[in-house]
Amino acid sequence: MDKSSNQRQKIIAILGGRECDQKIQSAAYSVGKLIAEKEMILLCGGRSGVMEAACKGAFEAGGLTIGILPGNDTSDANSYVKIALPSGIGIARNSIIVRSCDGAIAIGGKYGTLSEIAYCFQADKPVCSLFSWDIEGVTQVNSPKAAIDYIIPRIFPKT
Repeated sequence: MDKSSNQRQKIIAILGGRECDQKIQSAAYSVGKLIAEKEMILLCGGRSGVMEAACKGAFEAGGLTIGILPGNDTSDANSYVKIALPSGIGIARNSIIVRSCDGAIAIGGKYGTLSEIAYCFQADKPVCSLFSWDIEGVTQVNSPKAAIDYIIPRIFPKT
């Protein structure tokens, strides 16, 4: 992102499960790191698994991480969330995550991730899938870099 620009920083949501294997964890970490390196904000559900791995990558690269938590307690956030926002609305917070982002990357995950992808369609937000759901309308990417390369041109206005 051009530092001289007056545009606000873009927010990328990471969609993914509370549990993940090493392959998904590594991919999420790399995506988070790339988000920070591109000077974008990482937004997620703020807890474990994919969310924690992505936050760790962004955090270690000096990025801003925001977690919208399902409960009322900020201590539920993983240790790499810089801004923890308790919603108190459980999984309904998935809608807030999608409505608050400019684009999303699904990494692994199960039905909660699927619901977030559906919210992306409803909110007309770009979304891609990295080792996640293979459904009509979702572009499959095969690497963290490909995920970022897919999202960036879809969230920045053409000049």
